[in-house]
Amino acid sequence: MGHHSTTTRVQKYIGDPTEGLVKEVSYEVMEEIFQDIQSDLRFDHELNGCLNCGICTATCPAAHYYDFSPREIVQLLWTENLEGIYDAMQEKIWSCAQCYTCAARCPFGNSPGGLVMLMRETAIKHGMESAKSVLRPFSRVMLKLISTGNQLSPDMINPDHFADWGPNICKVDAPLKLLRQAIPMPTLNTIKTAWETNLKTSIELYTIWEETGVLDQLETIDENLFDVIVDIMDEKRDDWEDFLDEEED
Repeated sequence: MGHHSTTTRVQKYIGDPTEGLVKEVSYEVMEEIFQDIQSDLRFDHELNGCLNCGICTATCPAAHYYDFSPREIVQLLWTENLEGIYDAMQEKIWSCAQCYTCAARCPFGNSPGGLVMLMRETAIKHGMESAKSVLRPFSRVMLKLISTGNQLSPDMINPDHFADWGPNICKVDAPLKLLRQAIPMPTLNTIKTAWETNLKTSIELYTIWEETGVLDQLETIDENLFDVIVDIMDEKRDDWEDFLDEEED
């Protein structure tokens, strides 16, 4: 492992990366973050070594448009470059499209995309500002998913939240309510939800999130959203208990 000091200055991006704030991060914090990545059962499967051939970066779609290199990610983890790993987790790992072209082409059987996923999950676990900034626009999607069982409704799609869609985003400026009324299926005649999810399914979905730790991660990233979802699901669980009691009667 390379030279380190008790406290290392690294760039921590908040909002616009060009206006990043510098924060002092202790070596112990960076070591803990790396250990969380390394201790995952998937780590040894995704990282087998590196020939430094560059095939992963050459075939990576994201590398053509962003300051991102799958090879760099592998090298940072392979050499246990703690400062470099922490720095990459501030912005670079969020450029990956998770297409796994890198994994398909690597002669050593590495999966840089899989390693990026581990780094993202660790960033969420540690409540990194980069994770909060990236996931914040999806808060409404998560609320929609857990409360209705659907991810998106047409009224949620707008240029501000989906800037990466480019010129095609203008199409969502159409009169959505009128367009939805034109769809023959009655259950689709709404801009609020594409279909109604029954109570049991909603509770099962919530329970899965609860048991798999998704809710714990959500609380780290967006405490307000977490509180709203818990309130919604507590009410739904009460409704479910009332339904079961009525069925027994």
